Amino acid sequence: MIQVPGLAREVPEGAFQDVACGLCGSDRREVKFTDGPFSVVTCGECGLTYVTPRLLDESLLADVYDEGYWSSNAASDRGYTDYRADAPLYLKTYRKRYQIVERYFDRPGRVLDVGCAAGYFLAVMQEKGWDVTGLEPSDAIRPMAAERLGEKNVLPGLLHEAPLEPASFDLVTFWDVVEHIPDVVGALKYVKTLLKPGGKLLIETQNVASKTAAKMGKTWHHYKHAEHIYHFDPSTIVKLMDDAGFSILENTPKLGGKYVSLEFIVERAGRVHPLISTLLSPLRLMGRASVYVNLNDEMIVMAEPRH
Repeated sequence: MIQVPGLAREVPEGAFQDVACGLCGSDRREVKFTDGPFSVVTCGECGLTYVTPRLLDESLLADVYDEGYWSSNAASDRGYTDYRADAPLYLKTYRKRYQIVERYFDRPGRVLDVGCAAGYFLAVMQEKGWDVTGLEPSDAIRPMAAERLGEKNVLPGLLHEAPLEPASFDLVTFWDVVEHIPDVVGALKYVKTLLKPGGKLLIETQNVASKTAAKMGKTWHHYKHAEHIYHFDPSTIVKLMDDAGFSILENTPKLGGKYVSLEFIVERAGRVHPLISTLLSPLRLMGRASVYVNLNDEMIVMAEPRH
């Protein structure tokens, strides 16, 4: 049995698999660093940074995305400290991020959010007049999305399992999701079939080539190995989109920031060094006070199908 940082229970050695590059399939790689049972490596062919060995695909939902993911005592390793309690912060963040949607759509349409979690982004889209559908495989958080958005607007399961009509969406979004999906190229190829003529794909994911990632090294807050199995950068995002049949319209770190609680800042500072977290701990006394933070280590990408 192996103890994985952030997981509530140990997992058997057989729950891990060694994998090749998820973009080009090459097994030629260079190890950046190891952390417990995981290695973070860079593909020697296409440059994708990914995790191997990683949990078996079938183990991810059961062992990673349970209730402990959404209410975690070790959020620096997995999940969120209290995802539900932070609803006002997420809503405020997505209202700000709606600016990028406005740049490409002059009127509301139909949107699918893959990995919608508690439905915060789609709640904002509903406010703006969009017809919303959320897809969320985690049984622990999906009821909250259904309560917020309406039962008929939230579907269970994985992308290829959902009853989705071809050519039925104007926009499909993946907010902090593509880095979790084992067959990410296949997922985006399927999304292409779901888009109406003129439809768009919007993703947000972390940039492993950012200055923040380089400065923080292996303490970078997005290195959460059980869940973040891929780490993209501008060049590998281009390859991902190209392989899936999309052309990138925009890739920007602007609006990639988030409103976060001061408690969140204290918790993440502990990943850099426990002493920093201790020195900042008085900030916890300020309760749910929040600030907007953009470390420019996220990419927001708008793309369209290539015909």
